[in-house]
Amino acid sequence: MRLRQIEPEYEGRVRVRTRAFPLELFGRPAAPRGLLTEEWWVAAVQEPAAKFSAFTHDDWPTTTLPAFMAVHAVEKTDAHLAHLLDFRIREAFFAESRNIGKPDVILDLVREAGGDVPLVERALRDDSVREAVRAEWDRGRKEFGVRGTPTLMLEDKTRLHLPIAEPRAKDGHIISIGAITCIGDACREATRQLFEQALHPRPAADSP
Repeated sequence: MRLRQIEPEYEGRVRVRTRAFPLELFGRPAAPRGLLTEEWWVAAVQEPAAKFSAFTHDDWPTTTLPAFMAVHAVEKTDAHLAHLLDFRIREAFFAESRNIGKPDVILDLVREAGGDVPLVERALRDDSVREAVRAEWDRGRKEFGVRGTPTLMLEDKTRLHLPIAEPRAKDGHIISIGAITCIGDACREATRQLFEQALHPRPAADSP
C-alpha cells in the first residue's frame, strides 16, 4: 500500500517488481490463518487507508500457487498489468475474504483487472509455469537469502526496510511487536526515501 502510494512519483525511474515467494514451498501453511488473523489488526492500525478487513468466510486458501502463477503468466506480456493484478489479488484476500487459492477466483480477478483470461486459464494448467514460480522462489531463497515476506531489496541485494512495525511470532502466534515509528500519511517520507535509495544506491563499504 505504501509503496503503491509513492510509486507514481517515480514512474519511469524506479520500477517496483513483486517476485513469487510461496511460503508453502518451505513445507509451511500457504497462509497460516491463526497468525494472519492476528497480523490483520497490526497492519490495519499502521495503515488506516488500506482496505484491511478480517476474513469472514470458512473458505480459507490452502495454497497461493494459482495467484503467483497468474501474475507470472501476465507479466510475460504486460508487466504493468501484472503489477496491478498482484495488488488486486492481495486486496481480494486481505479486504474481501476471497479464496485466492481457487483458480476460478483468480480468473475472476484477472477479468476484473482487464487481463487475458484464456491466457491465465492455460497457465494455471501448465506445469512449466508452476516450475517457473518454484524456480523464482528457489532463486530468492538461495541467491538473495529471502526467508519470509515481506522482504524488500534492490537488484544489487541491498535490503530496504519498510516503515512498519514487524511482529515477532512463536508457535503460530504474535508474542511481540516492534516499535511503531509512523502511522498512515506520516510514513510517506520514509517510504519515499526507499525510492530515493533505489535511484541513488549507497556505495558498498570497502573490504578491510
